[in-house]
Amino acid sequence: MNLIQELRDRDLLQDVMPETEAAMAKEMVSGYIGFDPTADSLHVGSLVPITLLMRLQQAGHKPFVLVGGATGMIGDPSGKSQERNLLDADTLRHNCNAIRKQLEHFLNFDPALPNCAVMVDNYDWFKDFRFLDFIRDVGKLIPINYMLAKDSVKNRMETGMSFTEFTYQLIQGYDFYHLHAQMGVKLQLGGADQWGNMVTGTEIIRKKGGGDAYAITCKLLTKSDGGKFGKSESGNVWLDRNRTSPYKFFQFWIKQTDDDAERLAYTFSFRPVAEIQALVATHKEAPHQRLLQKTLAEEMTVMVHGIDDYEFAKQASEILFGTSAVAALRTLNEQQLLEVMDGVPQVDGTLDELANGIPLTDFLANTKIVPSKGEARKLIANGGISINKEKATDAATTLSASHLLNGRYVLIQKGKSNYFLCVFG
Repeated sequence: MNLIQELRDRDLLQDVMPETEAAMAKEMVSGYIGFDPTADSLHVGSLVPITLLMRLQQAGHKPFVLVGGATGMIGDPSGKSQERNLLDADTLRHNCNAIRKQLEHFLNFDPALPNCAVMVDNYDWFKDFRFLDFIRDVGKLIPINYMLAKDSVKNRMETGMSFTEFTYQLIQGYDFYHLHAQMGVKLQLGGADQWGNMVTGTEIIRKKGGGDAYAITCKLLTKSDGGKFGKSESGNVWLDRNRTSPYKFFQFWIKQTDDDAERLAYTFSFRPVAEIQALVATHKEAPHQRLLQKTLAEEMTVMVHGIDDYEFAKQASEILFGTSAVAALRTLNEQQLLEVMDGVPQVDGTLDELANGIPLTDFLANTKIVPSKGEARKLIANGGISINKEKATDAATTLSASHLLNGRYVLIQKGKSNYFLCVFG
């Protein structure tokens, strides 16, 4: 597989240094991407560099993962409109360890493999690098006007930039030099906003002894409406299941617009390009069936969380939006039920009153699910209230212990999409 041609075919390639493609055709090339440890989990936006490293390894080249234990103490100004809060050493160490474990899920680190993945932390070579030594050995190599010309600097001149962030490109550039000199890494990959920092790295390599050094950037990923990719209504969509449940992760892909789903399929799917083109064509014949979104959600959920979590997420989606939900709802254990209902409004009741039976109309009105008993009776008469996905057809219906899911929950649905999780304690 020709990695650069693959990126072209998927409309991902932004910039590539001259001779990069020829070098990669001639031999196995070691290439790296840096990950910023600002949290103890990566998110879906991180899947762009993750899949880029996966494609690099699949193409027979050797991926290096750099976790920025040192650069995380400074903060990359690229794409940022203001100074970031800096993290303390213990937090950074915790974040780096967590990110390492996540990345081991996507890349093959088996040392028996010639192109096995390697993970490094730039804190290891910066922790003993004295400031005076750095500005003498590295700072003198890059002119100020060269640094000021970088977009990551120019875009911040109006709002202001600290000296700390200004030096970031020197530190990232030195990362490339260190990996090049000590580990034979010849290639750096990243997003289009990293091009300036990458070029700084190749310049430092050139001035400190030379050698082949290359760079590839991919287009930045945004939504069709111009918004930032990777955000949901509740914030970042994380790869850590404890931050974003597999169900919510699955739903993130299902909810993509047709235009975004098409672009995301080319960006993230490991299906051949011709197969994606055929899938897009089939989707356009019946877009209401959301074939593209379902296929993308399956592939990404399996890749990040595994087949079992995908099957559960698909089942959970059927519970809320499908037609065979009644039996499926009772198959969920408590943890699964709460994952599915994450974000659904909750109302409280007591097991004692439930043991004696509660008129449904009274419960709906008392918990403010509906404004009044009269409104509750109207909704029930019109088929607008369901208990555990079964329609309530009689205004005299009584809630009882027989309705409980996992011994303490009842799901009330009002209309087509308004859900309330009733918690009895």
